[in-house]
Amino acid sequence: MSTFRPRDAAGEQASAAQAEGAPWTLRFISGKYQGGEFPLRPNREIVIGRSSDLDMVLVEDMVSRKHAKIVTDGRMVSIQDLGSTNGTFVNGEKIRSMQLKDGDRILVGTSIIKLVATSGEARAPAVSLSEIEARSKMQATASRRAAPKSMSGNIEEIPLPDLLQLLSTSRKSGVLVLRSEWGTGRLHLRKGQIYFANIDESFDVSPRKAMYRMLTWNQGLFELEPPDERRVMEELQDSTEALLMEGMRQLDEFKELSPKLPPLKAEVSVPTPLGPRLRDLAPDHLDIIQIALGGATVQAILDQSRQTDLDTATAMLSLLERGYLVVG
Repeated sequence: MSTFRPRDAAGEQASAAQAEGAPWTLRFISGKYQGGEFPLRPNREIVIGRSSDLDMVLVEDMVSRKHAKIVTDGRMVSIQDLGSTNGTFVNGEKIRSMQLKDGDRILVGTSIIKLVATSGEARAPAVSLSEIEARSKMQATASRRAAPKSMSGNIEEIPLPDLLQLLSTSRKSGVLVLRSEWGTGRLHLRKGQIYFANIDESFDVSPRKAMYRMLTWNQGLFELEPPDERRVMEELQDSTEALLMEGMRQLDEFKELSPKLPPLKAEVSVPTPLGPRLRDLAPDHLDIIQIALGGATVQAILDQSRQTDLDTATAMLSLLERGYLVVG
């Protein structure tokens, strides 16, 4: 099935003639049409939906027959939901109608579409395509995905906090799998709510800590897999929005604190004899002492502590300064 509706020859020639003046491009960064691009001409109206007679056809169950409309008026771009069943989302918010700006991310069904300004020095080669050429390329992209995943992409294109906001607002269920140089992370969602997180299937790191760590990943691939119905030992109860807010706060503070820590591979131990009194320590500090008995790397302490990385790092620095721990 053709992705876009062909227009008459005269209209297509006019569209091609205007190609150099197209100031915007719709870039598919996730989903069945990932990698496809479609230039937006000035004073143009694009109707998106599942019906084969529309301007932009997205063939998937979660897209309504007439889902949304994008309008370019001069150098402005706006989007309007056309009463779709599953809604249209911009930057994680469900919308009826709004003006778009460069970099905005639109979620329609399982496709995430980024609006990219392509005028001036930022002009991309795809902008010179006619609409027929753009349609053909998108059709070829979809055809290469014989068994497309429900949602997949690159977290360099759409950072994890933005992606999770989209999934939360659109109430998606499934397992968001992240594959990066730091490991394989899994975030379990139930109607947009993160209820479990895990890295490399290790139980050393708590679900909350695993989720916070994944927020630091800025490279890698993501894929939304079907829900995993297996029970987990510890479910997160906070809302996804609360987890994101607290995770980003802890990330910012940990970045400021981390230069003061010893290297992650450095060994930390409890000195013998120990001068300071253990009874003066809080229970969370005693837990870190317990991990460090006999020697443990900074990374091992961060992994095995029941506290978040930020709280563990703060406590570790305090114990080092007070002589309860030594490096090397």
